[in-house]
Formats: sequence, structure tokens, C-alpha cells
Amino acid sequence: MAMREHFPPAGSDYLGGESDGYEYKTIFAGSSLEHSYDMIRQFLKEEGYKDVPIPKNVEELKLFRLPTRNKQILLFEDNGYVHNPIRILFSTDGRKKKELTLCIYNEKDPQHLLKFHRRIK
Repeated sequence: MAMREHFPPAGSDYLGGESDGYEYKTIFAGSSLEHSYDMIRQFLKEEGYKDVPIPKNVEELKLFRLPTRNKQILLFEDNGYVHNPIRILFSTDGRKKKELTLCIYNEKDPQHLLKFHRRIK
């Protein structure tokens, strides 16, 4: 069953990622950034998120990368693409240039929008 319909419960290890019941987080690290992004696109399609708009290719995705090296700014801003209910984030570790983190949020949570936009925890 697709994740969008049956979100992984807290403490579960689903397909190599971790879930706290609201946020599912996993890392994709392919042989290139393009390969990592292709894996994310396929994962989203298979897990029921094919209708969520995402960049059409890795070049478009790169346009969402923050142009700063200031680690303090990266604590408050998402370094990547954000569209409810997903975030596709670039690594803040310069040595992991081929790595992307995918965060998916449970839309069925009663306070999903407030949590997703970080208005409440």
C-alpha cells in the first residue's frame, strides 16, 4: 500500500527511512545528483505523490538551492524545494554533493498545515 494512504507509524523504518508518525525522512545518494533526484521522483510516484508538483529535472531543482555558505542561515531556511506535503533538500555537508534528503509529511494529521509551515510543533 502506498505511503500516502498508510503513513508509516512513529518509530518505524520504512524503505530505509525513519518516521515519527508525522514526518518521514530518508536520504537518496546515487552516483550523481541527477540519479539521486530520479530515485526521488520514482519513489514519490510509487508512494502516491505523483500529483505533487516537483521540478521537472535536476537543473530546475538546483534553482531552489540557497546560494549561501552561511550555516546559520541554513538552520532557518530550507535548502531545497518545498511544496506541501514534501521537502527535497540539498545536503549542507559540502562533501555529500550527490545526496538529497526527502521529507514527506502526514497530510492526515489534524494540524498538518500549521506543522508543515512551522507555525506549531
